[in-house]
Amino acid sequence: MDSKITNNTVVLAGEVVSGFRYSHEVYGEGFYTMTLAVKRLSGEIDHLPVIMSDRLLDVDQDYTGLTMQVSGQYRSYNNVKGNKKGLSLNVFVRDFYFLSADLIDATKSNNITLTGFVCKPPVYRKTPLGREIADLLLAVNRPYGKSDYIPCITWGRDARYAAGFEVGAAIKITGRIQSREYSKLLENNTAETRTAYEVSVNLIHEWRIAR
Repeated sequence: MDSKITNNTVVLAGEVVSGFRYSHEVYGEGFYTMTLAVKRLSGEIDHLPVIMSDRLLDVDQDYTGLTMQVSGQYRSYNNVKGNKKGLSLNVFVRDFYFLSADLIDATKSNNITLTGFVCKPPVYRKTPLGREIADLLLAVNRPYGKSDYIPCITWGRDARYAAGFEVGAAIKITGRIQSREYSKLLENNTAETRTAYEVSVNLIHEWRIAR
């Protein structure tokens, strides 16, 4: 199997909490987004956007409230609004099936594995309570010369370890995708609630790239 497929794998299981919204079309194949609510072990819910082809299922049907497991890749897309550019993150679904909610194993309902390259200097910091955190931006290669840029967050001793990575270092991580809301102060001095997505890392190590 192509290493550019296996270097980016995601499995999510959760409740469908939105209808499908049109995203884009490629060679006559339509792609649509919806939101999957994935429960953490703590009971908190991550609301995660996924993107699916209309060749996988009938996107005109209402699946809200059903439980779905999807597998695929975590991808980034340039999101242009007016003169501003942003990064849009979605799970690109390659396969899926519906299942009963009581069959979900919370330890396996949100898993991601990425192998890529550090493309910005890591940002190390401490919370007011002294918890250590390091933010990474990982470039993960896709076929046909494309790359996805995935924000990742590490904790504790992993944060200290990650803080020492240089730009260009090859690393492999496993973890889960999480959503969090934050307040963005706008130019007119008003605040807007936005949602950020990132990979919360539970295992990280440098990776030797085969030559």
